[in-house]
Amino acid sequence: MLRTATDWLGIHREQVNALNVYPVPDGDTGTNMHLTMQSVRRELDTCDTSDMRAVAKAISYGALLGARGNSGVILSQLLRGFAEVVRDLPSIDAVSLKTAFAEAQKSGYKAVMKPVEGTILTVARGVAEGAQTGATVQEVLENAVARGQDFLIQTQDMLPALRQAGVVDSGGQGFLYVVRGMLAGLLGEALPPAPEVISNAQQAFETEEYGFCTEFLMDGARLPIEDIRELVAPFGDSLLVVGAEGYVKGHIHTDRPDELLATVGRHGRMLKTKVEDMAEQHTEILAGSGAAAQAEGERPTTGLVAVAAGDGIVKQFRALGARIVSGGQTANPSVQDIVDAVNSVSAEQVIVLPNNKNVLMAAEKATELLQGRAVVVPTRTLGQGLGAALSFSPDRPAADLAADMQAGAARVTTFEVTRASRSTAHTTPDGHTLNIAEGDVIGLRDDELVHSGGTPEEAVLALVRSRAADAEVVTVFRSVNTPAERLEDLAGQLESEFPMLDIQTFPGGPELYDYLVMVE
Repeated sequence: MLRTATDWLGIHREQVNALNVYPVPDGDTGTNMHLTMQSVRRELDTCDTSDMRAVAKAISYGALLGARGNSGVILSQLLRGFAEVVRDLPSIDAVSLKTAFAEAQKSGYKAVMKPVEGTILTVARGVAEGAQTGATVQEVLENAVARGQDFLIQTQDMLPALRQAGVVDSGGQGFLYVVRGMLAGLLGEALPPAPEVISNAQQAFETEEYGFCTEFLMDGARLPIEDIRELVAPFGDSLLVVGAEGYVKGHIHTDRPDELLATVGRHGRMLKTKVEDMAEQHTEILAGSGAAAQAEGERPTTGLVAVAAGDGIVKQFRALGARIVSGGQTANPSVQDIVDAVNSVSAEQVIVLPNNKNVLMAAEKATELLQGRAVVVPTRTLGQGLGAALSFSPDRPAADLAADMQAGAARVTTFEVTRASRSTAHTTPDGHTLNIAEGDVIGLRDDELVHSGGTPEEAVLALVRSRAADAEVVTVFRSVNTPAERLEDLAGQLESEFPMLDIQTFPGGPELYDYLVMVE
């Protein structure tokens, strides 16, 4: 029945994806729930299916291991509650099936700190209520589906987002397909054709800043689940922290995913983590793709930790697979900050990019405490760090990656344009003397002061001229204090003066610098 339910949900996966609106675009709901069911099926395929205890363990363990997204984690808890009831039974009859659905509903509600009606929980309650009226296993399932459908229809009027989009709850619809698939498995029904998806509920909403969908799977937790839940709660919303078979699974929407994972990582061994930008998911879902459509991968060979500041810089590092330690110039992270970040990564080994000469020693000391689990690639600027990260691959051993990443860092020259904090005279590496007044614009090339005076834009142009002869790409990040119009004007000047170069511009550089420039 559960194998058929997995296929039944798979047939309707894209239809469920198209319904997803609540509480924010959280990946692809149908895909997340289907991946959860597929994990259950994998465990069932390898267990002794003549032993109900083995079957129950496969259900709860497989669901927790494969749970993705809010809906997938809640589904795992519904399945866990179901499995707890049948665990000690020789077989399942109508009475025990009623109890199993009732316990599934209770388990789902217990998993959520602030249960919201109009979601998968509401439909689970309807399924449990309907199940109580059947006299046979078939009638239990038929009545569960019918009552669940009634509750599903009601979800549209329970939440403003569903009412605005004119749809029922996607997680509730997904769970109902699971129960309907169980009935199909019992009756031996053939799978139906996949329904045509003609619209997407997210078209009713504007793109917003949603934060990061952050998940972790942890083993050997040294705190009770309730304490871990309280530890995670201040970081965001849509919080779920659940456990089964000795594992702890967490899901939360947060603007501070790296800090959250580092905090949790102090209390157990991370097996898997995931951080996804939900604003990008929103765009990808509307385009018919999305990161959640990919199956959850195996534990990577090598992870990446980067010290970085500035939203745009951090976004680039995350896109390249890095876990972030917040900090850099004037805000150096501690040794413990780096250790915590490495421990929050599930990979066997981790490469650390300090990205600042003042962080290098702390990174090296952290690797000593980590007893060989981490390797430092000694990047001294954010530009070198991004150049190194371009060569990162989670499938390769850290020892093999280190040399390639060091070579990638060496190909990048970093220019930083900022303001002098005091008056001074400085001799550049090529012998020129710069007389600098407090507040003057200054330019640094790979941490060496080489320019002063003029506007920040004039400084960028002068610095790029010094490196343009053998360059191919110029990437410019502006700080939050630099107006976007000035970056647009600067990009036009760069393109006019250096037509042979590929000019790329981004917001979100470190606040300390008017501009941070990478030349490759």
